[in-house]
Formats: sequence, C-alpha cells, structure tokens
Amino acid sequence: MAPCMITTNHYFFTFVLRYHYTMKKSSRIVPFLRSYFSRVFKVFAPLSLIFLFFLLLVKVYEFALVGIAQGFPDHLGAVALKALQYDGLFFLKTSWWLFIVFALLSVFSFRLAKTIYTMAAMMMIIGEVALIKYFSTAMVPLGADLYGYSFAEIKQTVGAAGSLSITVIIGLIGLFILLMLAFRWLPRKINMGIYAPAVFVLLALLTVLVNPQRWMSPANFGSVLTNDLVLNKTGFFFSESYKHFFPTNEYANDIYADSYIGDYGSADAVSGSVSFHYVDAQQYPFLHEDSTKDVLSAFINKGATPPDLVFLIVEGLGRAFTNAGAYLGNFTPFLDSLSGKSLYWPNFLSEGGRTFAVMPSIFGSFPFGKNGFAELGNNMPPDVSLISLLKLNGYYAAYYGGFDSHFDYEDVLMHKQFIDAIYDEKNLPAGFSKLPASPGGFTWGYGDKTLYQAFFELNNPVNKYPQLDILQTVSTHSPFLIKEDAEYLQRFEDRMTQLGFTPQQRKAHENDKMKYATIIYADDALRDFFAAYEKRPDFKNTIFFITGDHRMPDIPMSTKIDRYHVPLIIYSPLLKRTATFNAISTHFDIAPSVLAFLKDNYHFKMPSLVTWMGSGLDTSHSFRNIHAYPFMQTKNDVNDFIMGDYFLDDNDLFQIAPDLDLEPVSDPAKLSRIKAAFNEFKQRNSRFISSNKLIPDSIYQKYKP
Repeated sequence: MAPCMITTNHYFFTFVLRYHYTMKKSSRIVPFLRSYFSRVFKVFAPLSLIFLFFLLLVKVYEFALVGIAQGFPDHLGAVALKALQYDGLFFLKTSWWLFIVFALLSVFSFRLAKTIYTMAAMMMIIGEVALIKYFSTAMVPLGADLYGYSFAEIKQTVGAAGSLSITVIIGLIGLFILLMLAFRWLPRKINMGIYAPAVFVLLALLTVLVNPQRWMSPANFGSVLTNDLVLNKTGFFFSESYKHFFPTNEYANDIYADSYIGDYGSADAVSGSVSFHYVDAQQYPFLHEDSTKDVLSAFINKGATPPDLVFLIVEGLGRAFTNAGAYLGNFTPFLDSLSGKSLYWPNFLSEGGRTFAVMPSIFGSFPFGKNGFAELGNNMPPDVSLISLLKLNGYYAAYYGGFDSHFDYEDVLMHKQFIDAIYDEKNLPAGFSKLPASPGGFTWGYGDKTLYQAFFELNNPVNKYPQLDILQTVSTHSPFLIKEDAEYLQRFEDRMTQLGFTPQQRKAHENDKMKYATIIYADDALRDFFAAYEKRPDFKNTIFFITGDHRMPDIPMSTKIDRYHVPLIIYSPLLKRTATFNAISTHFDIAPSVLAFLKDNYHFKMPSLVTWMGSGLDTSHSFRNIHAYPFMQTKNDVNDFIMGDYFLDDNDLFQIAPDLDLEPVSDPAKLSRIKAAFNEFKQRNSRFISSNKLIPDSIYQKYKP
C-alpha cells in the first residue's frame, strides 16, 4: 500500500504544481494579448480609415470622369448609394485579410506591418485609378479578359487607346506621392480608441464569413454603363480573376448518361429549332449530321457559274447607330439605302463582344474553346470551313485587312483553312498612307477608304476562278482618328440636324463625336466601294455580305445583348427580290446557309458530317428566335446564352423584345431550363478543350483542298 500511496501523492503534487504554473503564466499572457491587440487595433484603424477615404475619393473621381464624358446618370443619388455598397463591401473584405497580415507581422515589427499595409493599400488605390481609366475608355470594366491576350496584344491595344499618355503617367506619380504622405503623416493625427476599431475588425470578419453581396440586388438602372459604373473596379477584377484561375465545375452532369436530356441544339430545347444529331459525342463533341436547309435559293438567282463572294466586316458596326430604327440615330445613310435593296436582318447578332470571335464564327461556325477558337493558334484542330470548302470547289480566296491580321491569330486561322493570299498592314502596296497615330505614336494601320482602294489595285476582276474576298476594316476602332476629321465632324453635326435631334440628344452625342464621325466615314467608304465595284465586269455575279464584328462598346450600351447586336446585309445583282427578316440569327448561321445554297445550286462537294455551331439563317419576316447559342463577350467570358425569346447573362434572365430590348424575368423554372441547356454546351465545349478534336481525320483528308 505504501508504494501506491507515494505514487498517488506524487502525481497529485505534480498536477498542483503544473496548474499553479499554468495559471501564473496565463495571468501574464492575457494582459499581454490584451495590450498587443489594443495596439494593433489602434495602429490598424487609422490606416484603414485613410484607405477608405481614398477609395471614396477615387469613386468621386470616377463619377466625375465618366459623367463629364458621357453625361451623369439619372437618379444620381440611388446610383451613388449602390456604388457605396460595392465600395463598402470591397473595403470590408479587403480589410479583414489586411488585418490578418498586419496582426501577424506586428508580432515581429509594427513598422514592418505598417509598411506592408501601406504598400498594399497604395497598390489597390492606384490600381483602382488605372482600372477606372480603362473603364472610361473601353466603357466596360476590365476582368479576366486580360489573361486572354498576349503582352504584345495588350501593348498594341493600350497604345491605340493612348492610355499611357504623359498626362496619365504624371497623374499616377502625383497620386503615389500624395498617398505616401497621407499614410506617413495622417495616422498620428487620428485616435479612434480601441472599441471602434474592434467593432470594425469584427464587422470585416462577418462580411467575409456571411458575404452580404449574396442578398444585394444587382444594379439595374436601365443602362449597362450605369450598372458597370457602380462596381468597384478592383473588386470586379479580383473576382473575375479568381473565377478564371479557380473555375467551378457548375455543369458536372454527365452528358453521356441516358438520364441527361438537356441539349442546347435540340428541338426540345427550342420550339421549332433544327435538331442536331450528334454522331460521336465521346470523341467529337460537336460532330453532327448536316441538316442545314437552303433558305437563300428562294431569294438569289442561280448564275451560269458559281458567284463571287465578298465579305465586308466593318469594325464595331452596331445596330444601335446603323440604319432606320437605330435607337442612337441612323448614322449610316448609305447602308440604310442599301438595306432596302438587299436581304436584311436587323436583329442579327455577333458571337463575340470583341474582334477575336468574328472570323471563326462567320467562316467556320466553330466552337469557342477556352479563349476563343483562333486563340489556339497553331494548335487549332483540323476541320472544314467556308474558306476550305470553297477552295475545294475551285474558289480563289483572299483576305484584305486594314490592320495586322496576326492580331487574334486571324492569319493563322486563315492559313489553316488554305487561304491563297493575305494582304494586311504589313504588305499592302506602297504609296498608301496609314491612319493618323495616337498621342503615343500608335496606329492600327489603314483607313477604310485606303483599304478598299488597295483591294481594287490588288484584286483581278477578270479571274478564271470564282473568288472569295474578305475585307476587314479598322477605322471605327479606338482611338477613332481619321485624316478627314474636320470634314466628318461637320458631317456629324449636319447628320444630327437631319435627324431632328433635341438639344439634350445633341449634347449626349457630342460626348462621342469622334466615334460618330468615324461611323459616317465608314459609311462613306462603303458608298465609294460599291460605286467602284459596280463598274467591274464581275459585279453582276457577285454576292456581298456586310456585317459588324461586334457592336462598338466605346459608345455606352443600353443592354447586355446590345454588345452583340449588329446588322447583316446580303446584297447582289443576283437577288430575285428584296426582303427584311426580323427573326434572330447570328454569325454562326452564315457559313452553313451559304454552303447549303452553293451545294443545292452548283453541286458542291460537301461533307455530310460537320461541326457547325449554327443551324442556318432564319428567313422569317416576323420576330422570333429558333436558335439556342452561347456568346463569348471576352476571351475568358462565356456567360451569355440565347434560347427562344430569352437571353441569359450569367445568372440573370431576360425576355427579348422585338427591338432586342431586354426585360428582367423572375421565373426560376425557366431560368433552370435555360441554364441546363447552356450547361450542355459548356460540357461539349469542355470536352472539346480536353480532346482538341472536331472531325475525324478521314473526313478532313477527304474534304481538305
């Protein structure tokens, strides 16, 4: 018993001693932590207050910058309140993570913690100013689309916009100095005690944990510009970047399971649409039987020989300012008159919000892939296209561009489709002068009139082969500089008078006068082009296609779909009759319809299995949409989808009006159905990204030129 008693007493006394030591140590730690966090709060809070002040000051600068350039929004108070919500949430979320870093670094050195905080806050404030500058120029906030461009392309675009002028650089240096002084001298003037900073840090933590933005109603002020204006640009950029680098697999359904019925291209998905019959979804996600109907033969006469095809792709040619019924006014009187002599689709849509999508969509009806089809560069998979199939059937194909066609890898795409010749900024004939340079010394290349003159010098009107000619312009692109600026600025003023603009309308349009001047210039250039072409012997057997690559975003847009709203005009002496089709179609539909027409009338050799995204042009005179298509606004942004009378923008559903206006819709069942169809496309696109296959090699070898 004695040894047991001794052992028990030993453990008891050991426990008592350890407990006493722990309590004594704890009595020292608690005051230390209280003192430590008290100092952390007192130092951190003034820095945060300065950070918040400059964030709000920068927002005032943004409102002034955009307001002076584009006019201040209606309901300015409500707009400012919504902007405060976005800035406040960004500030609180950012403050929590800055607090964690600040508290940890303060263990070693308060000076180090203050320095790191100051550097981080200054970078975000200067970054916000830079992003605001981009927004005020491009009229869209910068997101993950930044990662879709090479450094050379970014440098080229920035140079074109003149975004890094001496004035901007001096302004940023001045802001840097001001921030340095503010973060160095102001904190010692601010004493907030301990309780207010503690509540602030707790509020920041709750903001991160709860994320109140989930319950915030999205901005809906009836203007895309105003909706984007209220966003914190740094917060938007961080959010889009996170989604780019850490994408969520929101469409994890097995599209090959029998239970999965969603099909964006099926007749079930859209009443009245053409159903695609996919033949090998495992290996070739987009391979399907070609069921395109020949709708053009009802309107175009069959010639003795296959017709020449001329595509005129006008930079930024949006419906918003083109032809009768344009809500910003009709600034293209020639195109308007030509539309009345043509087949005309006023409710036509591009497939991309930038130029990168136009060539793959029109000439290949190709899927997007990860960053746009052409962005695959030399890794673009083998496939057939309008270009290659015309080549196979005896056509000579040439491209004429006013800029460097390597931008967006357009030249690589065309070479892979066996084009015969490419003429662009690098090799147009000597003697033609380029567009005026921006303040930074950059010019995109050649104006529209110059490009068309070069075309007539290079193009042989008496060719023994039928021809495909592609002309792509650049004058209506930022920085909107043309040689005849004084003449066309006066023409702009005259046009507003002809349109009967009110003083308010004139004032709003004056904000974008150089943009409208270049639009009128582009319209004049087309007038001259057709006047010259009519004198050629091959004119009578030529079909012309005129469209925009996308709607010019530099003039504020009314809705999300406005970014894609462009006209399509098919003009030809071969027309049996003219017509206007109010049905919706897109760039995806052009190649399938043109090839169906040539196949039926000239017995062209065509594959029975194709990868067209489009089912063909809809020639309904009444407004409708029988298509279900995705849209890619930027190279990293496939968030838009159209199906029937509905347009999906991310998680927001809208009903499409006959004038392509959008009305918000609150219908969870409809939203779920359309998102399921959209996700089906995303799954096929994801499978294509993984396999990089479009058609079997046997088909490619049989139908390549």
